[in-house]
Amino acid sequence: MKDSLVAGISTTAKILVDRDRTIGFMGDEGRVYATPWMVRDIEHTARDWLIEHLDEDEDTVGTHVSVDHIAATVEGDSVEVTITVEEVNGRAVSMSAHVKDSLEDVGIGKHNRFVVDKSKTFERLEAKRAKIEAL
Repeated sequence: MKDSLVAGISTTAKILVDRDRTIGFMGDEGRVYATPWMVRDIEHTARDWLIEHLDEDEDTVGTHVSVDHIAATVEGDSVEVTITVEEVNGRAVSMSAHVKDSLEDVGIGKHNRFVVDKSKTFERLEAKRAKIEAL
């Protein structure tokens, strides 16, 4: 990890709520930003940004997401996803997430990620695959 990964830093991504990011079960008149997409957008915004603060052989994996979806965002509006690092404890990174559309706050939450060494992670995954194949 680089020295730049510290509590207090933040980033914001602007994301268009297109048709794919909406629920469809209430018909076209009820198309709004889907909660699973909000969670995905929080995770991707955090991971993509944290890469800037890591060494080349590192990446992050999500370990916790807790989001309150507090208001609806209609299809065609945009949301701003703001991620702020709250704490860095070794390789564990705790962040807050704030999502707002053009009119109001629509989501608040917490997201934790863990910094991993990619080659060590790949070795562990290969060992697990081998164990599963041996069953």
